[in-house]
Amino acid sequence: TDPEDIFLTNGASAGIAMILNALLANNKCGVMTPIPQYPLYSATIDLLQGQRVGYFLEEENGWAMNLNELERAYKEATKKGIEIKALVVINPGNPSGSVLTRENLHDVVRFCSKHGIVLMADEVYQENVYDENSEFISCKRAAYETGLLEQNALELVSFHSTSKGVFGECGRRGGYMEMVGMDEEVKDELYKLASAFLCSTTNGQIMTSLMVRGPAPTDVSYKSHESEKNAVFESLKRRSQLVSKGLDDIPGFSCQKATGSMYCFPNFKLSPNAIQAAKKEGVAPDTMYAVSLLKQTGICVVPASGFGQAEGRFGFRTTFLPSEAEMATVVERIRQHYEDFCKEYD
Repeated sequence: TDPEDIFLTNGASAGIAMILNALLANNKCGVMTPIPQYPLYSATIDLLQGQRVGYFLEEENGWAMNLNELERAYKEATKKGIEIKALVVINPGNPSGSVLTRENLHDVVRFCSKHGIVLMADEVYQENVYDENSEFISCKRAAYETGLLEQNALELVSFHSTSKGVFGECGRRGGYMEMVGMDEEVKDELYKLASAFLCSTTNGQIMTSLMVRGPAPTDVSYKSHESEKNAVFESLKRRSQLVSKGLDDIPGFSCQKATGSMYCFPNFKLSPNAIQAAKKEGVAPDTMYAVSLLKQTGICVVPASGFGQAEGRFGFRTTFLPSEAEMATVVERIRQHYEDFCKEYD
């Protein structure tokens, strides 16, 4: 890694906004984003008057990517006169809670190289991989394995943050982005753009240093640091299994296993009466459900309609950050509420 390729940022979000700002010159410029996706992307693209070009992840296949779906989205957009500037990959996924396979990542780096578009790799959950059969593989590593890195045949920007992992230091605003395969002239212009915002926060820089290096084995704090870090990770792993299985076991619910990140993204069935009631209220059906859940139980989830989803699908995103004891209670309360909600609109 060349240190000159790394920009320290106020969390990953500031870096993402900077790159999108550089890419989206007018309303004919588009960015391919996953469906579902973290709303930071849709909001920033809209703010910059760019075009969102969605590609669907395969829920029934553990939220995997599909190369044919990427090609479909790309071709349909270009037929409309949209110039695709970049493709976003969120791995591990937010809100999907999935970890992409090596095959998926090889496909996506080749796709971006083939079409000459920038690959934006949102990898802030790279430490949050809980499934023994899953492995975090960076897009940079995938580019190396496919020979694209050595050939300088891919423009890649990778993002990382102190807000996720086992640190969870969101308020410190620590993060960075690494640019690979970019022309020096492009990096110079991005340097100017970054300089306009002076520098990232000192607290964030300190946290970033601690995240990427951590205590050395000879340091006094090493044992306690490793012990606490492992305890937090193992607890997150247990909670991911508890919540994804618990939700999947609710009749009418379906939830893919949370192999990574900090979220579950289940779908659930709603009756025609419930859908009609939501229509009368002028809200998405899963928004009506989420509001009911909040009012009746105090549990706050985010309607899936805010992340994008297939037509006719209803769901929500939930974290598994509260304690293990609390999460078991939460799942049971969601089950009971869903039963009551279905009876109300039966």
